[in-house]
Amino acid sequence: MKSLYTSLFLLGILSLASCGNSSKEKNIDKTPAVAVTVSSTAAENNTPFLTASGKIEAANSANLSTRMMGFVDKVHVNVGEKVTKGQLLVSINNSDLSAKQAQTSAGITEAQAAFNNAEKDYKRFQNLFAENSASQKELDDQRARYEMAKARLEGAKQMKNEVQSQFAYVNLRAPFNGVVTNKFIEAGDMANPGVPLISVEGPGNFEVTASVPESEISKIKSGAEVQVLVKSSEKILPGTVTEVSTSAKNTGGQYLVKVVLDKTDASILSGMYATVQFPIEKKTDVGMVLVPQEALVKRGQLTGIYTVSQSNTALLRWLRLGRTFGDKVEVLSGLAADENYIISSEGKLFNGAKITIKQ
Repeated sequence: MKSLYTSLFLLGILSLASCGNSSKEKNIDKTPAVAVTVSSTAAENNTPFLTASGKIEAANSANLSTRMMGFVDKVHVNVGEKVTKGQLLVSINNSDLSAKQAQTSAGITEAQAAFNNAEKDYKRFQNLFAENSASQKELDDQRARYEMAKARLEGAKQMKNEVQSQFAYVNLRAPFNGVVTNKFIEAGDMANPGVPLISVEGPGNFEVTASVPESEISKIKSGAEVQVLVKSSEKILPGTVTEVSTSAKNTGGQYLVKVVLDKTDASILSGMYATVQFPIEKKTDVGMVLVPQEALVKRGQLTGIYTVSQSNTALLRWLRLGRTFGDKVEVLSGLAADENYIISSEGKLFNGAKITIKQ
């Protein structure tokens, strides 16, 4: 009986072993290997471009303010609204200015009457002096009276011009065609001299103001063609250096460089952050690892790259990235120097996929 139990136990073990072998045979991966092209990080460890961070701004922009203090009667536009040159944007109460204008008009009428009277008297005394019916002193007195009346009339007219010019600051108008980007006041608020009330930007033309350290500013020349990486969209746009500052007195030791962007259909807005890449070679840090952006794999907020395992399978590595240099990006961690990574494949890759390296 004991031998019978022993035989049955051995038979069970053999059957389990045979089932395990059959399941292993069924689980053998028979998918073909994916042909890939690899590259080494050591080959990318060259001299990248000099880069500087900056902010995109509209090339044509204006912050409108007034020289007059008064309450705002009405704001005629909203943020984001398109405006045309000369369009009324903000109206400020001008009752005091209107009263002053009426006073100047009355002063001109009075000065004009006095001038006309003085002019007639002067001409009459000229005729009397010619007929020896008036003395030289009487003629001189009439000439002085005439000149004073003329000066008062001119002063009254200039005062009216001054009042008229002030009306331009109580009715703010668009200085050019553009878009309202911000308004800092509402109807009923008090407008103060020199304080911005509304901002207008001309569409289409943008520029980037970048900060460059003193060790690199001497290498940058006006007129140089550069590339600008817009961080929000990760698009690279061409641009041209138009201004290079020669003083860092008020900018914390950083020199400002202005770059005008070439016209493009890319959706960019004023205030976006950008990186300017100047065509100036700069020695990289020791051990810097650069990989092409086309080799990167993105999964939500994570960025990785496929490497080659010892068993010739694709191995996904998550990376921590740094600065961007042209079409390459710096790898801070996740990929060491002299490691191979996959830059292209002839099929879909996944973690653990069999690969064959193209020569």
